Amino acid sequence: MTTPGSSASSVRSIESRIADELGVRERQVKAAVELLDGGSTVPFIARYRKEATEMLDDAQLRTLEERLRYLRELEERRTAILDSVREQGKLTEELEGRIRAAETKARLEDIYLPFKPKRRTKAQIAREAGLEPLADGLLADASVDPLAAAAAFVDAGKGVADPQAALDGARSILTEKFSEDADLIGELRERMWGRGRLTARVKDGKEEAGAKFADYFDFAEPFPQLPSHRVLAMLRGEKEDVLDLVLEPEEATEGPSSYEGIVASRFGIADRGRPADKWLRDTVRWAWRTRILVHLGIDLRLRLRTAAEDEAVDVFAANLRDLLLAAPAGTRATLGLDPGFRTGVKVAVVDATGKVVATDVIHPHVPANRWDEAIAKLARLAKEHAVDLIAIGNGTASRETDKLAGELISKHPELKLTKVMVSEAGASVYSASAFASQELPDMDVSLRGAVSIARRLQDPLAELVKIDPKSIGVGQYQHDLSEVKLSRSLDAVVEDCVNGVGVDVNTASAPLLARVSGITSGLAENIVAHRDANGPFASRTALKKVSRLGPKAYEQCAGFLRIRGGDDPLDASSVHPEAYPVVRRMGKTAGQEVAGLVGNTSVLRSLRPDQFVDETFGLPTVTDILRELEKPGRDPRPAFKTATFKEGVEKISDLSSGMVLEGVVTNVAAFGAFVDVGVHQDGLVHVSAMSRTFVKDPRDVVKPGDIVRVKVMDVDIPRKRISLTLRLDDEAAPQGPQGAQGEQPKRDRGGKPPRQRKAAGGGKGRPAPAPAPSNGAMADALRRAGLA
Repeated sequence: MTTPGSSASSVRSIESRIADELGVRERQVKAAVELLDGGSTVPFIARYRKEATEMLDDAQLRTLEERLRYLRELEERRTAILDSVREQGKLTEELEGRIRAAETKARLEDIYLPFKPKRRTKAQIAREAGLEPLADGLLADASVDPLAAAAAFVDAGKGVADPQAALDGARSILTEKFSEDADLIGELRERMWGRGRLTARVKDGKEEAGAKFADYFDFAEPFPQLPSHRVLAMLRGEKEDVLDLVLEPEEATEGPSSYEGIVASRFGIADRGRPADKWLRDTVRWAWRTRILVHLGIDLRLRLRTAAEDEAVDVFAANLRDLLLAAPAGTRATLGLDPGFRTGVKVAVVDATGKVVATDVIHPHVPANRWDEAIAKLARLAKEHAVDLIAIGNGTASRETDKLAGELISKHPELKLTKVMVSEAGASVYSASAFASQELPDMDVSLRGAVSIARRLQDPLAELVKIDPKSIGVGQYQHDLSEVKLSRSLDAVVEDCVNGVGVDVNTASAPLLARVSGITSGLAENIVAHRDANGPFASRTALKKVSRLGPKAYEQCAGFLRIRGGDDPLDASSVHPEAYPVVRRMGKTAGQEVAGLVGNTSVLRSLRPDQFVDETFGLPTVTDILRELEKPGRDPRPAFKTATFKEGVEKISDLSSGMVLEGVVTNVAAFGAFVDVGVHQDGLVHVSAMSRTFVKDPRDVVKPGDIVRVKVMDVDIPRKRISLTLRLDDEAAPQGPQGAQGEQPKRDRGGKPPRQRKAAGGGKGRPAPAPAPSNGAMADALRRAGLA
């Protein structure tokens, strides 16, 4: 990963800087960088190279990897800038020192700005007309009369028709000089970030069309206080031509801006009654308003967007991690139901291994209404295939289908069935994918969704890896985010989750195998092809016979692949093959065969880890081995459990304030959590209603998939909004004359919704504005919660 042309000293400085940022030793960073550059993955380094990195964990390694990428890009840009300035013949020792000392891309670009090739500017034209001495002279000595001094520079041949034209040219030169002072711009940028604010106003005539952005029709909030979802919502509103956004340097005040005073002070400009003082002050004002403020606005807009994107990506990644690591139902025969009205409910039965054993389509709902026939078919399928679980997709007709499953269970208690609502986000993407066509070639696309729903209940991780993480959509404003940044983050999450759980190499799909450390998509297909042609792998060493699976790939993947019931009991554990000799020594010391050592807690705890430390395997690895041998191949995911929706509560009009319900957390955003209480409409638990104490991050309280008890605080049927609280002793809003329907939003005489003045969410007890809806599953959640 070393950047061509980067010196050893710059690489060392990168490693030293990362070490300072992580609060670790430089040698730890150097070891990690060497392993990453050598092709090792983060999961492999975190699990099997603890001695080399001195126990850096996966989170530290991910941060290290990201910072290494950024700082190497910075070094590459630094080298390009030095080359550019050197070619211009303007690289002084002092300037080179400043360029080399720049620690951020923004600072580097500030320094480079005066030397950056640009189109022919007014300042450049003025210099060509010989006006630079006039500009420098007036700046150096304000006792000179500007018009008198400018008269000497009049030259019609050079385009300077009169003294005023000369002064205009001098002003252009000074404006550029002021706006390209790196230290000044850096100071003003930080001042504006600390004191400025973002304001939003609705465009004339856009109130109705842009009603979803109503919270931002008259809005202002300081930059540092703006949460990610508000920034992204306002940027979306601007993009959709509903909102006008302005970045204000500070609250409006009378008189000259304080920023102008800083610029003037920087260049020794002050009003002392000298002839040129007013002209110089006017030049400062001109520079501030026409160049510097515009430049800072662009910088801070980018800074706001970047910070908002980073937070949104983190939210998406955290939610995805929770979803992927949700409790698996395990190897239990499952009946998957993909609900629908007109086209019917698609049915698929998968056995304990996930193999499809039956499919059908039933029509219990309108317009066919073949309810009894549907129950009879489902009962027959459940009995014939010894089904344990019913997985119901949570889309259209889900509650009606849930009711059908409930009646099936009550009419046939002998079947001992359990029903579970399952998120179907991305199921349609999978159904139409090339892999689904390859995996289920003779099956109708509509039925593949039911298969996916059933398998998701059995093992969410194994099924969801078949879908692009962005299509799973448990994020905020995902289509407004940097594609590269989002993909990189989500791919890292999937990689960490898959390798953290481990993969059965004899049952895993190619997409799942492709997420294992060291295995590419092509190599995953080769593993499956070899398995199909030669039967199940009997040992990890047999993997070496797979085409193109070389020593490096084997080193990276072997510890994460499981072979159950194979030739070597260690192959079912996370002990890496390279450490098998250590286990053999443990067995010899304990007087046990390896098979007798596995799971034998009393014997394992009698062994002293330091007895088995050598120059290759240190105490951390030996300790990990002993812990793994106690519970080989243990699944780190939580135990499987289900939520029970309240009978008779099936649509939003069935809700009333004060109801206490059980629900499932479907998504977590920066402003709160969405909870499915079984009425087709997710309710929102605002962050302020999650705890009696301050909650900075909603994920500290709940995660997607959590089963929670909530109280209904308010229901607004026309706007399809359900307000919930996790604080069950909160007092719910009283029912209005319209009952649960609430009231329509009040409107002014013009029939338009009233503007909300500075609705920054800062008022005591007042929730923050709901965000505008995003695309994907977060958009679905927002729509289901009535926030669209």
